[in-house]
Amino acid sequence: MDLRTEKTKRSIINSFLELRSRKPLEKITVKELSEKAEINKATFYLHYHDIYDLSESLEREVVQSCMTSIRHTEEILRNTRIFVAELSEAFVANERLIKILFEGSRSSSFVALLEKELNDIIKTAEPERVPTMEDRMMLTYLIYGGYYTYFNYCDNGIKPVLDIISRLTDGIMDNYKEKNPHD
Repeated sequence: MDLRTEKTKRSIINSFLELRSRKPLEKITVKELSEKAEINKATFYLHYHDIYDLSESLEREVVQSCMTSIRHTEEILRNTRIFVAELSEAFVANERLIKILFEGSRSSSFVALLEKELNDIIKTAEPERVPTMEDRMMLTYLIYGGYYTYFNYCDNGIKPVLDIISRLTDGIMDNYKEKNPHD
């Protein structure tokens, strides 16, 4: 990508994030974004189909960034303490973008994308493993529960909240493994 194109995309993204931090996605127009980025609308459309395409592109990038933080993919279902710690680090590292991009009507998109990516990682790391419905439900429960708990309580201090989530997850997983010794 040449330097001008890169600068234009960066200007579009920065302008979008600034607007998105102040208003719902549905209220942002291409015209408004183009004016803020100091480009014309045609230039915007060279890079994105519409505002939603731009937002979804950034959302996928944030989720991918979170996924690259998970260094021990083989431990996702076996050692949830490591998994939760790595995922928590990813949340902290991407907290500002997550809060901006997944606010309001987009709030459930983050966990849905995250769950899909985690399931893909598990399939790749353990192709022979066929997760049961209960395994899939447990992963969904941990992802959605951990995410919403983190963002509901993170104003109380990130470290204490993550420690509590980790302890709760350990308790849930210990109980689960006791009742399902197949792992």
